[in-house]
Amino acid sequence: MSMFCYQCQETAGNKGCTRVGVCGKPADVANLLDLLVFVSKGVSFYAVKARENGINNVFAEIYPVEALFISLTNVNFDRKAIIAKIKEGLRLKDSLQIQLKFAKVEIPNLPEAATWTATTEEEFEAKAATIGVLATENEDIRSLRELIVYGLKGISAYYHHAFVLDYKNPEISYFVQKALAATLDDSLSADDLVGLVMETGKVGVSALALLDKANTETYGTPEITSVNIGVRNNPGILISGHDLKDLAELLKQTEGTGVDVYTHGEMLPTHYYPAFKKYDQFVGNYGNAWWKQAEEFEKFNGPILMTTNCLVPPKDSYKDRLFTTSIVGFPGIKHIGDRDGNEAKDFSGIIEMAKNCPPPTELETGAIVGGFAHNQVLALADKVVDAVKSGAIKKFIVMAGCDGRMKSRNYYTEFASKLPEDTIILTAGCAKYRYNKLDLGEIGGIPRVLDAGQCNDSYSLAVIAMKLQEVFGLEDINDLPIVYNIAWYEQKAVLVLLALLHLGVKNIHLGPALPGFLSPNVAKILVETFGIGGISTVDDDLASMIG
Repeated sequence: MSMFCYQCQETAGNKGCTRVGVCGKPADVANLLDLLVFVSKGVSFYAVKARENGINNVFAEIYPVEALFISLTNVNFDRKAIIAKIKEGLRLKDSLQIQLKFAKVEIPNLPEAATWTATTEEEFEAKAATIGVLATENEDIRSLRELIVYGLKGISAYYHHAFVLDYKNPEISYFVQKALAATLDDSLSADDLVGLVMETGKVGVSALALLDKANTETYGTPEITSVNIGVRNNPGILISGHDLKDLAELLKQTEGTGVDVYTHGEMLPTHYYPAFKKYDQFVGNYGNAWWKQAEEFEKFNGPILMTTNCLVPPKDSYKDRLFTTSIVGFPGIKHIGDRDGNEAKDFSGIIEMAKNCPPPTELETGAIVGGFAHNQVLALADKVVDAVKSGAIKKFIVMAGCDGRMKSRNYYTEFASKLPEDTIILTAGCAKYRYNKLDLGEIGGIPRVLDAGQCNDSYSLAVIAMKLQEVFGLEDINDLPIVYNIAWYEQKAVLVLLALLHLGVKNIHLGPALPGFLSPNVAKILVETFGIGGISTVDDDLASMIG
């Protein structure tokens, strides 16, 4: 095999991509991303040892976070950018070694990730072919290590967004270092690694809470909002991904230009924030989830800005209108550089291009309602509790998570449409695109689909559940009338799952397939300890979950 990757739900045969990634990554890029993670582990090993000896390297705090974010599915396909990040890690590792040597700190039994170094691309490629996932021979240890790493990738994505808004918690980045370094330790048993998996979920809750605080204190508390899904006759810019600061700067720079701004995919929930509502040119949401972008980007006609994942390899028809920024990259695509100090990113090139483009082709008309983050739902708490006590609401179904290309995901549309009329869907993430445009009605003025926002806003759903547990005076969160039917695609969803497990949530159904990176024994632990299960047919699952 020329590569091996099984970190996403769509991995080939649910076993692993071995020649080219289903995501579109060629083997050489996939292998270089493995090398980037390997180098991050070496940096983390030295950073942990340095901190144990009173040495704190501030560059080592954020490097593993950025590197892991880059290695997420559908983030960076640009070989040159990945190699540059590997070289940065090697320089940082050298710096840490010098600091430790100067402090007369000797470290016995150095792992290979700490000692390896190189300078040429040929050396990088040779090493990359030897240090991938399969380098860990024991299947169960490999599975647990990868579960930890994928959870850390989720933490890194969410922490990076908070960090950009100047909200920091060094304990989160320290844990990323500690856990990465632990995956190099062959003395750790499976039980040790299971403990680290659960600690990853605990720190994940802290990262999600920090990002929630960063977003709401910077841009206001999300409000219940009707979002336009039609278009206007002005030229437009389409922004996708998850980064709120990029959107804020784009909106400020497009004021008075005659150029409209539309969101796509996971940017839909930005319409719920008060800070963005003041911009008249912030028109609405265009299209659907990430996997439809090839068709929808083509029809948008104007420039597109990708701020984070999920990027699909672009078609030639719109490649010259596509821009990336931050940790996203694709060869041949124009990249907008990072901020210079406190200066905003320069989006003038995108704006000038937009002025010369025709307006977007209309895909649909109407509006969808969202903005049901925890503050809004808790404001309705009395109404919700009364509806539960009266029997008007029998159950809540958490259907958060990711969308994807597989036809099997039509399951979630059918499941939502067949739910009894006395049920409420709680959602966050792009999974909502499978049912957020269905006419499911209301219960006593409460919409039957409550959209909390982006995938990181799954934290809101946990807060809502814990508040309901308190209101109803229940000792166990699992005694609530809530069931979990979650869709996953990539590593941020893995982190959300681990966070829910840390909070004590059990009997989560995960689909459309259980992760291919779970060995039979690790899967058995999750099933027996937490009641994790897959999905079957819609009718069977409705019978078992709803009754």
